[in-house]
Amino acid sequence: MPEVDLLISGAAVVTPHGTRRAHVAVDGGRIRSVGPDRPSAATTVDASGLLLLPGGVDTHVHLMDPGSTEREDFPTGTAAAATAGVTTIVEHSHGQPVRTVDDLRAKIDYLGGRSHVDFGLAAHAWPGHTDAVGPLWAAGVSFFKLFTCTTHGVPGHDAAALKAHLQASAQADAVTLMHCEDESLTSAAEQVLRAQGREDNGILLDWRERDAELVAAAVAALLVRRTGARATVAHVSNPEVAEYVTAERHRGARLAAESCPQYFLLREDEVHEHGPLRKFTPPARARVDDDEREMWRLLRAGTLTHMSSDHAPSTLEQKRAGDIWNVHFGLPGLDSTYALLLDAAARGHLSYEDVARAYCEAPARAYGLWPRKGSLLPGADADLVLVDADAPRTLRNADVLSKAGWTPYDGREVTGRVVRTYLRGTSIAADGPRSGAFLPGAGAVTSC
Repeated sequence: MPEVDLLISGAAVVTPHGTRRAHVAVDGGRIRSVGPDRPSAATTVDASGLLLLPGGVDTHVHLMDPGSTEREDFPTGTAAAATAGVTTIVEHSHGQPVRTVDDLRAKIDYLGGRSHVDFGLAAHAWPGHTDAVGPLWAAGVSFFKLFTCTTHGVPGHDAAALKAHLQASAQADAVTLMHCEDESLTSAAEQVLRAQGREDNGILLDWRERDAELVAAAVAALLVRRTGARATVAHVSNPEVAEYVTAERHRGARLAAESCPQYFLLREDEVHEHGPLRKFTPPARARVDDDEREMWRLLRAGTLTHMSSDHAPSTLEQKRAGDIWNVHFGLPGLDSTYALLLDAAARGHLSYEDVARAYCEAPARAYGLWPRKGSLLPGADADLVLVDADAPRTLRNADVLSKAGWTPYDGREVTGRVVRTYLRGTSIAADGPRSGAFLPGAGAVTSC
């Protein structure tokens, strides 16, 4: 009789702490062992010449489901994730936000059988409704998404409302993901631009200006420290924002800093040519290659603690259905984020160990999913990705599985290809069973 269900033999096993040749034994959906032992197995996979990394943990995902499924839904979005090597996501949709425990329960029920990967769910923080924080955290949300400016129809928090939310979250020991743009600055800029009759693509850079992000992030970081809360600054777009976050972290703030590939690889001036296809917020800030190099340095150093996709897709038709003021914010990213990080390692910007830390272990730690997710430790879920590190690939719109059907990286040549993804020891693919399960957050004390 076989000792284990699955043995992946001879891969170069990559963790944040190093890479070694080893055999990975899986039984009952969990990792049994990682090392020289080769137990008999019902299925053995020869992974010689391949890397084995943890499944990606993408903790900033919008699948619009329910709410705006014409843009994206769980079946298509998680098919993209599974194919790309992402085995865990944390999702929140703005079209139908989770604001109460009943909302959370209804969404969990609705999503049964709709996901190819395991998923947590976030709630939206609403100004003046701090009484919802404790019950939602206990019911199992992964974090609270909070805006400091009204965006996607979700009202923004001013400094007083932000402090009140952080005090409530500190009391519950909950985690908050903070979208930082100062509403007074974005609103004032919008009034001036509209009065001038501006409708050119360049308005995005003047409307969602650099100072708006910097002011909001600095205030938010200070209040996180002063309240003793736990939080993440979402999609840090440039090194100056990271400096303010780091300064408060050094003073004791329990504060993570997330970034996304678009803030490394896309350039600020691309909006002039591509318009709505570069409409996301904060916008791209990198102007020259040195800006990109500095962002990679900050990620290597852990100043930027982790990466996400901020997957917020719209189809090409939807992106072209209005002017730069009115079309949806957001980019698709689940199809490409792991690929771009592997390519960054191939190009020497990161090590593969950095990839395992920034897109697997660190986000899982930030939201209480580690070591079950994002690790290759015995007892962890066997969420595994086999990678041919030398395989060339061109990212193309035609290969995008997301309902968006396009990528801002169309035509970009990358090195490194995911050849197989395992969720809890079972190989998964876009056309396979939807066996993803809900993951209660770290504060869960009741069953949904």
